[in-house]
Amino acid sequence: MPHYDYMAEFAGLATIDFPSKESSPATPSASEDERLAAAKADPGAFAWRLRLQPFGDEEHFRDYLERFVAEVDTTAVTALIIGNCWDPGPANDDVDGVRDLLAARAAAFPALTALFFGEVTREETEISWIAQTDVSPLVTAFPGLTEFGVRGANRMNIAGRDYRLAWEVSHHQALSRLTFQTHQLDQAVVHGVLGTELPALESLELYLGKRTTPEDLAPLLSGSAFPVLKHLGLRNAKNTDTLVTALADAAVTSRLNTLDLSLGTLTDKGARVLLDTPAFRDLDRLDLHHHYMSEDMAEQVRAHFTEAGVDLDTDDRQEVEEEEWDEEDDEEEWEYEDPEYYPAITE
Repeated sequence: MPHYDYMAEFAGLATIDFPSKESSPATPSASEDERLAAAKADPGAFAWRLRLQPFGDEEHFRDYLERFVAEVDTTAVTALIIGNCWDPGPANDDVDGVRDLLAARAAAFPALTALFFGEVTREETEISWIAQTDVSPLVTAFPGLTEFGVRGANRMNIAGRDYRLAWEVSHHQALSRLTFQTHQLDQAVVHGVLGTELPALESLELYLGKRTTPEDLAPLLSGSAFPVLKHLGLRNAKNTDTLVTALADAAVTSRLNTLDLSLGTLTDKGARVLLDTPAFRDLDRLDLHHHYMSEDMAEQVRAHFTEAGVDLDTDDRQEVEEEEWDEEDDEEEWEYEDPEYYPAITE
């Protein structure tokens, strides 16, 4: 799962943490000192992670960010990861404050091309408990961004305050890779993304959940959005079979090099569409891991796409938990219900 561990690499660069007040060890090891010193000597060679600790006498994000700018030549930084910086305690900023402080310091990062906002792991909290916000000000503050990713809840309420992931960017000239990692993506965000003019976008990944339909994806499927798109991820979907059927007839499919339908609910029904649609054989890679195909169908899919030269992932097969009749139940009242298929991330 992408949210189980911290990223070892981002934007093709090894990651390094900029120590906060609470995360700095009293006596850092020689290797830690040497690695941090090497990163400070060549800041553009690493993807820098900013992350605060939710305990102790942790510093405020404003002070942490200013210290980062003072100690590291951020004019050379090309990749930045914002981790758990809005959950260290009641005295710190909320997600809006972190967003606004970072956007206000955009001039200190003139070379920034990759930004991930919300790298919080499952050990810290579930995705559905990562407060998020309108990320549009971040994206527009950095016109040189070629990659942007965000992780968090579609919406939540904490202490009577509503938080909502939103996207209201009208145009971005440089963005070529865009990723939304959620347990359930609001249709408004999907519509907003597909309505954005992104002439350079080559990679789009949406973790959909259960609400998005092919009708919501119409501009994408028709090929009218994102003319140079090469990689599409419709991941963590409750209705993967329906999406596969829509993709089979979609103009966008023939343009793709890679298609990622992982973390979803693909069954034999959707797999049959994959087998019967020639356009899927032209892919370079097809990712189906975390699926509900039967063993026989999974083997057919592997043989079919291997013969076509497609790099295929069918790992993490799920077993359907079907409701069983209890002898104590009234046989006349008990009715069989279709099995439930769950995407990998539901909270």
